[in-house]
Amino acid sequence: MPPPVSIRPLVFLYALLFFGCRPTLTPAAPSASAGDPVVYLTTADSAQLLARQPAGGGAQVPGGATEITINPELRYQTMQGFGYTLTGGSAQLIHELPARRRRALLDELFGDGPEAIGVSYLRVSLGASDLDAEVFSYDDRPAGETDPQLMHFSLDADRRHLISLLREILAIRPDLRIMASPWSPPVWMKDNGNSKGGSLLPEYYPAYADYFVRYVTGMAGEGIRIDAVTVQNEPLHPGNNPSLLMLAEDQATFVGEHLGPAFAAADVDTRIVVYDHNADRPDYPLTVLADDRARPYVDGSAFHLYGGEIDALSEVHTAYPNKHLYFTEQWIGAPGNFAEDLRWHVRELFIGAPRNWSETVLEWNLAADADQDPHTPGGCTRCLGALTIQDGTVHRNTAYYNVAHSSRFVPPGSVRIGSDVPAGLPNVAYITPSGKVVVLLLNDGEEARSLILRVADRTYPVTLPAGAVATCILPAAAG
Repeated sequence: MPPPVSIRPLVFLYALLFFGCRPTLTPAAPSASAGDPVVYLTTADSAQLLARQPAGGGAQVPGGATEITINPELRYQTMQGFGYTLTGGSAQLIHELPARRRRALLDELFGDGPEAIGVSYLRVSLGASDLDAEVFSYDDRPAGETDPQLMHFSLDADRRHLISLLREILAIRPDLRIMASPWSPPVWMKDNGNSKGGSLLPEYYPAYADYFVRYVTGMAGEGIRIDAVTVQNEPLHPGNNPSLLMLAEDQATFVGEHLGPAFAAADVDTRIVVYDHNADRPDYPLTVLADDRARPYVDGSAFHLYGGEIDALSEVHTAYPNKHLYFTEQWIGAPGNFAEDLRWHVRELFIGAPRNWSETVLEWNLAADADQDPHTPGGCTRCLGALTIQDGTVHRNTAYYNVAHSSRFVPPGSVRIGSDVPAGLPNVAYITPSGKVVVLLLNDGEEARSLILRVADRTYPVTLPAGAVATCILPAAAG
């Protein structure tokens, strides 16, 4: 998967930077303002990382400041959450931390304390992803053997790290939503008998539907509710290990005639989400949704952005406005470039995806070590984690801050609201369940910008350095 931005060396960001940085920017406070917004800032040079800015006392905003009008009366989708993929490798690295250090990290990621970032949504792999230490399914058999009755189905491979870690996370955040995505079915179900590529044999459609049911009910038995499944990760990319080629017509048949009915028969209320691949092929989810057999069972469609444009999500929304949209994956290629990765991901994903009706934004992936391990043979060798965990030390990388600027301030149940988009100032605004107005802003230019955020007759001044990202919490009551 090619990176969306150029790659240059990045020095790892130590926890000291996050907790010890001293802000240098003060939002301006003209007399016309209704009060100072609370502003959290990340600068392109990483000198400030999610740093709260001091209130008041700054220079007056000049008369030429750009105004952005926020309209809480204009409401769009309700957000489900922001977060990461918790790959098997991520789970292993975090689970192997000493207990006290692991609990502190999980509190930081999923808790509601003053320094926590409030991650509210995780994606996990249903079986192995390419960022597991090895390839596995839940029903591996010796070569030449099959098991259509799934007599040997077992979640034991996930019990080593993932299930235990998810239980710890859910103890901190019981309302966490979890989506599961398969990279490959058991190889005996495939036409090439290999974990890489190949297609699902039609004769095993019923068994594979039962495989999903057993996974969801088995995880529920472990105390882990799977809120949604995607039918296949990147169904048009059979070159990964593991992977599967699944064309749109085949996915429609599998969902409409097998997976959907199997969930209904087992009284499984887990959402079924289709596609889970790049925005360059909106025809894929549109084909599945056009199928009268599949559509009643489909909750929505999931997207990545290794190809295409983010506004393709709106094309699917326009055609099927009652179906949900999810943004489920985007990598940063190691070693990364903080300024470029921050700008691109915030502009395209954390602003662009919600402005095109997505209800989630998830980064790939939560954690890797300094060598971008673990991964399968043939798996991604350059996927930079949001966290780098090495020798018991945790470093926070760009994706950590990309997510945190939304997850910390925009809880599930927040609703996207209207906002102007002046040139060079992409933004997205929300009203939270408690009635706060939250605005995520990017200065996409090369010079500092002075802004005024307007909500009805109230105004709030903010100044943004070039390439900086800010989350603004406005004191005005909305609506």
